[in-house]
Amino acid sequence: MAKVDTSLIAHLPLFAGVTPEALDEILREARSARYPKNSAIFEQGADAQSFFLLLHGHVRAAKTTPTGEQIVVRYVAPGETFGLAMAIGAVQYPATAIAVDDSVVLIWPTSAWPRLVERFPSLAANTLQTVGKRLQESHTRILEMSTQQVEQRVAHALLRLAKQSGKKLDHGIEIDFPISRQDIAQMTGTTLHTVSRILSGWESQGLVESGRQRIILRDPHRIVVLAERSADSGAA
Repeated sequence: MAKVDTSLIAHLPLFAGVTPEALDEILREARSARYPKNSAIFEQGADAQSFFLLLHGHVRAAKTTPTGEQIVVRYVAPGETFGLAMAIGAVQYPATAIAVDDSVVLIWPTSAWPRLVERFPSLAANTLQTVGKRLQESHTRILEMSTQQVEQRVAHALLRLAKQSGKKLDHGIEIDFPISRQDIAQMTGTTLHTVSRILSGWESQGLVESGRQRIILRDPHRIVVLAERSADSGAA
């Protein structure tokens, strides 16, 4: 693989506590790859032969239910790991990973995982912490689905995306990757029609600005207030 500047990735959560010498050794096990926009990095149900670190771009992880419904599980931002099936004892990928925009990843073979974590225990600890945070996020989303109205679920989803991949503008915060209203519907367990109605209403109030695969939070504070008011009310 092309030489990766370790100073650009040494600070990432995956490598916390890893020495520069150890990082060089870990990177020797990896290769880099580019995935064009809308291409699949791996498919749900395929053998989990690799795990990944996103260097550039964004990745959507989506799961198809037995009834054929698609659910957006999460978005992966630069610096995050994904495809960590081996960390949860799975031999197949539980979801499909799609490059949302042109993306660059580092790829390690799953077969290297036992050797790497034995030699560098902090790698296992960091991965376990990542998996734990994502499990907590999943529990939060399940709670939202069970206790909140759709409008507030959409508010929470937009706030999470803005926190993860927000770009500050003079007139708000832009979610800095292509995202459609259908994507938001699949994140929040509702329909495209409902999300379109909600966002159109928020646009008329000056809360958001949305276009084709583009969303700007024009008044993030009001969206926070809306989401938290709902959470406090316990609306079903």
